[in-house]
Amino acid sequence: MTGRITIDLFTTLDGVAQAPGGPDEDPSGGFPFGGWQAPLPDDVIGSAVGEGIARMDALVLGRRTYDIFADYWPKHADNPIGRRFAEIPKYVASRSALRLEWDGTTQLRGDAASAVAALRDRHDDIHVIGSVDLVQSLLAADAYDELRLWVHPVVLGQGKKVFPDGATPARLRLIEPPVTGGTVVQLRYAPGGPVQTGSMEPPADA
Repeated sequence: MTGRITIDLFTTLDGVAQAPGGPDEDPSGGFPFGGWQAPLPDDVIGSAVGEGIARMDALVLGRRTYDIFADYWPKHADNPIGRRFAEIPKYVASRSALRLEWDGTTQLRGDAASAVAALRDRHDDIHVIGSVDLVQSLLAADAYDELRLWVHPVVLGQGKKVFPDGATPARLRLIEPPVTGGTVVQLRYAPGGPVQTGSMEPPADA
């Protein structure tokens, strides 16, 4: 078995992926825009998100996102998303001691990128949802198969970004045309290898 690791992120036009779901999700750094995703619904993208969750067979989260999910989703097990999360194994990447009160959760210790990559031997369709800090480790180590971005038409000017200053240089390859229902744009990328440079100058006359 060689499973696939997909990173799922809701992001703004300026690449901010911090706290899309609610005001208290991640106020670190004094972030004032928690819950910026809610006023921008898109039925087509909502269906795509739901279909992806229905197919996944493992969920990976960073510590902060795990705390949010573990508090919310067990109370909503009648929701299709909550029901699927209850059915599948869940993993939380953290070096700190944790109380794993969400049934079916295992802590990943040590190097996060290596621990997540090792899940390919156990699962077919692994998804990392949100968890911006964890995602930085996976992107830097090239420990993913797909980066799925849902780009929302809003600019925030601050917050944790998908690719912050100092991100590891890399190319990405678009693996399907963009999808949208008119508000949000879905972009699916695979790793594309090292950065290459060149010139846009026209060739010299022969």
